[in-house]
Amino acid sequence: MNERLQKYLNIISAFCCVCIAIKFIFMPMIAVPLFSNEYKKLMFQCDNVMRDHLIAKNRVLYEKSEKSIQLLKASELGLISCHDYDTLRKKMKIWGVSDHQLSSIGLKAIEENSTDLNYYIDSHEFKY
Repeated sequence: MNERLQKYLNIISAFCCVCIAIKFIFMPMIAVPLFSNEYKKLMFQCDNVMRDHLIAKNRVLYEKSEKSIQLLKASELGLISCHDYDTLRKKMKIWGVSDHQLSSIGLKAIEENSTDLNYYIDSHEFKY
């Protein structure tokens, strides 16, 4: 009886080890290549939408017109991409992707879109 119990406990512990390895090693290895392109795209879109929303919000504060209010409402619709970004980020965290890995993917997105960033910087930068 004792040997039988020990055999079952060994099987259970081996199964647990396999499950832990899957969760902390294999799932992140699968999730990063699977979701990183979409994550980069949504992160960059969300960043741009938030910037546009801030600009539209400030415009309403300084120029209360129908046009500025319409631009603010339009920019608020764009914030849906931030929800999609946040949902994907949480999904990737559930798959075991660390914050450091997510930050690294985000930096790669910035590097890949650096030409687009220069366009936004040039178009929104104050000229003295």
